Amino acid sequence: MTCGEEIAFGPGKADLLEAIAREGSISAGARALGMSYRRAWTLVDVMNRCWDEPLVATVPGRAQGGATLTDLGRFVLARYRAMQEAAQQAVSADASALWSRLLDAPHPADG
Repeated sequence: MTCGEEIAFGPGKADLLEAIAREGSISAGARALGMSYRRAWTLVDVMNRCWDEPLVATVPGRAQGGATLTDLGRFVLARYRAMQEAAQQAVSADASALWSRLLDAPHPADG
């Protein structure tokens, strides 16, 4: 999903949102994914600018900061994961149909 020249959302950003939700901050989410804080912050900034509302809300005033997903962030993440699952199921079904045909077909060398 793009927003102008930016990638508004994709698998890496979905993983980052899940990590932020689980860990409670951008920095902890980044660490959990083996990502630098700067990279994570850049990805969050892109997401927050590309959607009509932010996907991640930061919590100012805490000693170590904090972050949470907004309602829109949870919605976008859930819909994206549902789309991924539906796509995977479609690919699996199509692949099974193709393989079943391949296995039943005579091998070209058999004549």
